Amino acid sequence: MVYSELFFNLSSSEEFHKDLLIDALSGIGFDTFEDADQGFKAYIPSADLDEGKVNELKDSFSGMFSFSYTVNSIPHQNWNEVWESNFEPLQVANRCYIRATFHEAHPEFEFEIVIDPKMAFGTGHHQTTALMMEFMLEEDFAGKSVLDMGCGTGILAILASKLGAKDIIAIDYDDICYESTIENSELNGIGNIIPLCGSKEVIPSQKFDIILANINRNILLDQLDRYAEVSAIDSDLFLSGFYQEPDLSIIKEKCEAVGFKYHSHKVLNDWVAAKFHFSGK
Repeated sequence: MVYSELFFNLSSSEEFHKDLLIDALSGIGFDTFEDADQGFKAYIPSADLDEGKVNELKDSFSGMFSFSYTVNSIPHQNWNEVWESNFEPLQVANRCYIRATFHEAHPEFEFEIVIDPKMAFGTGHHQTTALMMEFMLEEDFAGKSVLDMGCGTGILAILASKLGAKDIIAIDYDDICYESTIENSELNGIGNIIPLCGSKEVIPSQKFDIILANINRNILLDQLDRYAEVSAIDSDLFLSGFYQEPDLSIIKEKCEAVGFKYHSHKVLNDWVAAKFHFSGK
């Protein structure tokens, strides 16, 4: 798969609008962002890039701030090189150590996860993934069934397995993420993750004890009804991929409408992960 890299140029006086623009870009298909001098880079599968929508955003923000952007095509092999050159080992809550195959092992950690990121999203370095993992390390997964939506590299599903989950379904619409989840499960000696390629339409009609969904606000809002349909009574839902303002209140409202009660949330650099409880409508 070929990705497109868009560099968004923002002046220093407009830098505080960056999160607002990133949130809007997430809503039109951009799935990965990287800080850069005088702006940031945003990535999207080239087949999904619609510059008309980007220009519509530019027009919609014209009364508030202005920006310019340039487009570059990123071949698959070059993307992998970018990941590897920027992927440093990471610790989460001093309990989980995340590394690539080319890093030294540290078995002294309670949990060690080996990730070959390739193009797939979710190495633990993004705030949303780290926040989700912090929540997971506080939870009891023993013997539970888990659904991981937007699984990316499979990192959350792998951690769920290491925490004792019994059955895990990991779903992503991107075939590279699907393949990455299979490969990373094997790297970590995990045998109870079933990866599926697709979106909410491929969620099995069973009941899950825990649902993990680290995607973006608009996709979460579209999928929450389906999450409620497959949630067991007294199950938990963990969501991330959105901002504290204005997204959290919007997510809360939708969750309440379909039967999920807000429990708590964590914030890192304005990104949010939130926990909800399902007791039935």
